[in-house]
Amino acid sequence: MEQSVTRKKAVFNWSGGKDSALALYKVLQEGEFEVVSLLTTVNRDTHRSSMHGIPLALLRRQAESIGLPLHVVGLTPKGNMEDYESAMSEAVRHFVGEGVRHFIFGDIFLHDVRTYRERQLAPYGIEVVEPLWDRSTGEIMEEFLASGLRTIVVTTTAEILDERFLGRHIDAGFVRDLPPEADVCGENGEYHTFCYAGGMFRTPVAYRLGKPMRASYPVRLEDGTEKVYTYCFADLQAPE
Repeated sequence: MEQSVTRKKAVFNWSGGKDSALALYKVLQEGEFEVVSLLTTVNRDTHRSSMHGIPLALLRRQAESIGLPLHVVGLTPKGNMEDYESAMSEAVRHFVGEGVRHFIFGDIFLHDVRTYRERQLAPYGIEVVEPLWDRSTGEIMEEFLASGLRTIVVTTTAEILDERFLGRHIDAGFVRDLPPEADVCGENGEYHTFCYAGGMFRTPVAYRLGKPMRASYPVRLEDGTEKVYTYCFADLQAPE
């Protein structure tokens, strides 16, 4: 008689976008991990995720359609890294108490980001898991398109992709229209997405798009200089 294999308890760090969705889809299919919860961060004032701009109501509806609980970490608006790390540490301690020893992310090749995650989580005995790690973004995009996951563009870096890309579905036509300087998966921040159907979603998540808008933010670089970044937002909204 075969013995049942105990799956490893894990938390999936959920952005609501395509890479996150593809990574979760793979994890759920492969069955090595028991995903006990999705974890997401939102701005306490806007109740939206930071870069993707996904309203908390839609993040909750994504989780409901997937069939997993959602743990929300509220972040201080315009807070610094200490604020972020304090809020995340509280969430990590909560899940460690639940027997979780793995945190899963949807990163592809940002080594500094992975190093940071490992450094922050190692003291808690948490191992970082990256299902998409160190593969070409072209290969990742091919796998995404084959998965059947349905995703739209909700944020772009304005100097690379303008408002015309907002609301577009990630499909072969979108890939063809990307300028040569843009990473096909947007791994350098060229665009961010909202995934609403296909794959592990049991039912599509209804959404609507508001009026496109632009916003600029000054960022202090490592050399002490300041650069202003401008983004286009689709004003993603949850239907009443």
